Amino acid sequence: MDSQQIIAPSRAPSDGLSDAQSHAPSRAARPRGRSGGVLHVNVRHTSHFTVVGNHLAQHQELSLVAIGLAVHIQSLHDGAKIGIKFLVERFPESEYRIAAALRELEAKGYLRRTRERLSTGRMITRTTSYNQPCAQSAGPPVPLPNRTGRTDRAPAPPPVTAPAPVEAPAPTPTPVPAPTRAPVLAQRPPRPQTPPGPAPHGAASALLLGLRREAAVLVLSESDIRSLTPAVTTWLERGASPASVTRVLTTDLPAPLKYPAKLLAHRLSTQLPAPVPAARVCPPPVPLQNCDDCDRAFRAPEPGSCGECRSELSATA
Repeated sequence: MDSQQIIAPSRAPSDGLSDAQSHAPSRAARPRGRSGGVLHVNVRHTSHFTVVGNHLAQHQELSLVAIGLAVHIQSLHDGAKIGIKFLVERFPESEYRIAAALRELEAKGYLRRTRERLSTGRMITRTTSYNQPCAQSAGPPVPLPNRTGRTDRAPAPPPVTAPAPVEAPAPTPTPVPAPTRAPVLAQRPPRPQTPPGPAPHGAASALLLGLRREAAVLVLSESDIRSLTPAVTTWLERGASPASVTRVLTTDLPAPLKYPAKLLAHRLSTQLPAPVPAARVCPPPVPLQNCDDCDRAFRAPEPGSCGECRSELSATA
């Protein structure tokens, strides 16, 4: 073969770089050290920031939804509403996922929800957020490895030393006074006994005795009053007033009146009013409760979850 074929140029063109060389990163621009992993570019915050511990941000048992929700709650001011319906409007997660995340935070001690009854009778849920796990719910935080490979541990509390016992001074003896004889009190005379109260049918008997003041012909003997007293008592027990009973017994009397007791007994028996029906007692209304999961109001004798939340939990179980 007479001519030599050139496969590649002996050197790069002097006027510029090739396409592969122009897009390839330079050796000096590559990060030194490990080839993989995250790199941090930290800018110091001077306002509008929240301090979050690694025990929460790197928690090994909480879900990402629970960790993000805990960071959001800790960034809010006191008194902000964090009910499930408000969180659903703020974030794209469903009510079920937000309710499950709240239960995770409550189980690990980052939230505490208590139910209180207002003076109006309405039940509300009080929520308390902790930037450290509550000791009553989750105990001390689990140490997690940091970037240097060491373990972040909370500083051990200083040992509590018991105070030295203080010797109490010996009590000074108290002089015992000499016994004195109590003065003899004069015996009081016995109190006079109170006369017994009126008989059970005293009001009915008094009404029959007072009929003579309305009609002079209605003079009754003691035996007539004893026989008519139960009938008058029945009238009074059925709600008739003494004035109405007197008006029934003294109006339109025949003249002459020979047997007043028989006339009164006839009127008391024939014109007896009907008994007043007993008042109907309505059962108390079922109180309103707030659902532990969706914070909606529902009627139930005891607090808990509403029917929709229970059906969702049973469907997902």
